[in-house]
Amino acid sequence: MQKLNELGAREAAQRLASRDITAEQMARTCLERIEARESTVGAWIHLDPAAVLAQAKQLDAGPVRGPLHGLPIGVKDIIDTIDMPTCYGSAVYPGHRPAADAAGVALARAAGALILGKTVSTEFAWFHPGKTANPRDPRCTPGGSSSGSAAAVADSMVPLAFGTQTAGSIVRPASYCGIVGYKPTYATLPRAGIKPLAESLDTLGVMARSPGDAAFLVGALSGRDLLREPLERAPRIALCRTHEWAAAQPETIAALDHAAKTASRTGAHVHDLALPKPFSGLLQAQIDLMNHESWRSLASDRLHKFSGLSDTLKKLLDAAGKVDAARYDEARALAATCRAMLGDVFGDADVILAPSAPGEAPRGLAATGDPIFCRSWTLLGVPAMNIPCSQGPNGLPVGVQVIGRIGDDSLLVAVAEWLQQKLQEPARCPPPL
Repeated sequence: MQKLNELGAREAAQRLASRDITAEQMARTCLERIEARESTVGAWIHLDPAAVLAQAKQLDAGPVRGPLHGLPIGVKDIIDTIDMPTCYGSAVYPGHRPAADAAGVALARAAGALILGKTVSTEFAWFHPGKTANPRDPRCTPGGSSSGSAAAVADSMVPLAFGTQTAGSIVRPASYCGIVGYKPTYATLPRAGIKPLAESLDTLGVMARSPGDAAFLVGALSGRDLLREPLERAPRIALCRTHEWAAAQPETIAALDHAAKTASRTGAHVHDLALPKPFSGLLQAQIDLMNHESWRSLASDRLHKFSGLSDTLKKLLDAAGKVDAARYDEARALAATCRAMLGDVFGDADVILAPSAPGEAPRGLAATGDPIFCRSWTLLGVPAMNIPCSQGPNGLPVGVQVIGRIGDDSLLVAVAEWLQQKLQEPARCPPPL
């Protein structure tokens, strides 16, 4: 019999709304799973079971508050919460208590969500890792920066969790952990109350176990209906190996090939897409833009807290400070040029299919992997979603990235849902130990 913590978000929400199950029952099963697994996975930086159960009982005692009523959600530690510490993944903010919820958290609470706790983030959502291990193999990284959120969802500790992406921090950890990671079109969800890193890139998104579940949360918070009826026709898919294809390891090459052949065999029109030459500069442009904006966003931390920052972050800031305004302006101009070309790039394709990460999760917890296959798409502001596809040589998940047109998130979700159903069961990936 399926445990409540293993339910998909939409099924759990339906059962909670009908009072078939209670918020307290749902919360208890999640807390039991966390108690059994947290010493291995390390997904949470703050969790107060007594407060969680009190919150659940309060929800059970009143009317159904909204589409997310009683649904447990994890919140990445760079996102402010009024009733829990927010330490931004850094030792220089111990026990920091924000004065307000981030807008996304407040919207979730207003829709009835049960905020379970704070999930581990890398320091300031950059590259210095936290304590989290990959639940598929604790010897391996879960990816970053949304490491705790990805691991918690993958390990059935919670059905949904907030993540953020500035380079590849939703899509990459979702690929490594074998779940869905959804970065909506830039600015679909509000960023107020999220520790800024690079304001023109930072995007609030979701970790889930299906495309529809991820879209359910984003839709509830954005006021958009992102859950279309099933596709009336097979989708048109542009297969894009990108200008970074040399970084793809054999398992990523095989995963993309498997996804394309599966889609084609089951009715989709799949064609190869070679990106225009200007797109070859987007990778460096994203790095330059992210560095320039991060140097400024973290000005107070550099000025007042520098000695307490990790050596990793100090080195990143040193490099970031060398990107001058001229390089920044060139990066923005190239992004605008390529963004204007997207209509022609997509052509008649519904979505673009591309790699999510270079390969399966690397061994070791000292680094979080390379966001090389996500940077350009994040810079362009398009919606992107990782879906589990296959497995690598060590039996770990390998995902593929489904990319949509700016603002057409509902079509992206529909095609991703279609493709995930056509692919071999993600359960081929090893279950959590």
